[in-house]
Amino acid sequence: MKAVVYEKPFSVTVKDVDDPRIQHPNDVIVRVTSSAICGSDLHMYEGRTAARPGIVFGHENLGVIEEVGPGVAALTKGDRVVMPFNVACGFCKNCLAGNTGFCLTVNPGFAGGAYGYVAMGPYTGGQAEHLRVPFADFNCLTLPEVDLETDFILLADIFPTGYHGCELAQVAPGESVVVYGAGPVGLMAAYSALLRGASQVFVVDRVPERLAKAEEIGAIPIDFTQGDPAEQIKDRTDGEGTDKGVDAVGYQAQAPDASHEEPSTVLNGLVDTVRPTGMLGVPGLYVPSDPGGPDEHAKRGQLLLSIGRMFEKGQRMGTGQCNVKRYNRQLRDLIIAGRAKPSFVVSHELPLDQAPQAYEKFDKRVEGYTKVVLHPALAA
Repeated sequence: MKAVVYEKPFSVTVKDVDDPRIQHPNDVIVRVTSSAICGSDLHMYEGRTAARPGIVFGHENLGVIEEVGPGVAALTKGDRVVMPFNVACGFCKNCLAGNTGFCLTVNPGFAGGAYGYVAMGPYTGGQAEHLRVPFADFNCLTLPEVDLETDFILLADIFPTGYHGCELAQVAPGESVVVYGAGPVGLMAAYSALLRGASQVFVVDRVPERLAKAEEIGAIPIDFTQGDPAEQIKDRTDGEGTDKGVDAVGYQAQAPDASHEEPSTVLNGLVDTVRPTGMLGVPGLYVPSDPGGPDEHAKRGQLLLSIGRMFEKGQRMGTGQCNVKRYNRQLRDLIIAGRAKPSFVVSHELPLDQAPQAYEKFDKRVEGYTKVVLHPALAA
């Protein structure tokens, strides 16, 4: 089969690799019809992780079941399914508690697994023609035969992850919220805050088209190159700041003048922006080590956080990757009911063969590339 394969920093290629096969009675094989490129894929693409040449990328996957293992009970050939990026067993202590992003079974020695991602287990990615899905009864979410594939593919990661940011911050109806970052996850966090009934949602970024997209969905854009975002927002909230805040940027945050990386700037911005006793949700990715970090502390995943200010303000923080299974069924049903249409973030839908160009343009943020969906069956 054809698949997107990592070669070296800033280089992926589409090449033939071995077809997946049933390895366990609980597996299914899915013919992939959509697989999205995620911002976290760029961490591997840029060589900032220990990704080895030959890894197949792709943890946001949707398709049709073609082969069913003998132990699978609830799925049949022909079912249309979307898979959480988290690979999870469904029966360990964390999965039973709903913390499927931290499964204790699928990746020994590491809490959590994912498709096509370094350190996240032996699971080949889905930017390919086919994908093996383990523990399939648990990991596959079935989809109706309606023409909403570009919405449904976002159930694999970014829609639930944005929603998770709001859940970590416990966003409630009538509250004000700030979201730092207007990339796909940030836009999904802002959208989710609005779905949850927030009265005001501020979105902080510097890219004009991203800020314009935030404004289109009813959020208030804040350009951090025009002044301290915390002060801009306090000016609009009678000096109080927001009730809640979400970090949708992570460790590659930019300094205020956008001249260099400053990994702690968003976290400290949240502390400044959110009012006393407010809550911070941090789904933005922070890593235990970052070889490409701007200083020796950042290289070890250590950041200078204004913990004294956070303590003084009595704020609370929730962190961690999204437990997709906790949210994806309800979010699917919002899409089906016409109450949510997350596909507004998708900028390009391309054949699998165009993945190398898509990665390059997405990495450089050129030509409006924000969220790219690859379709293996689409002709180049």
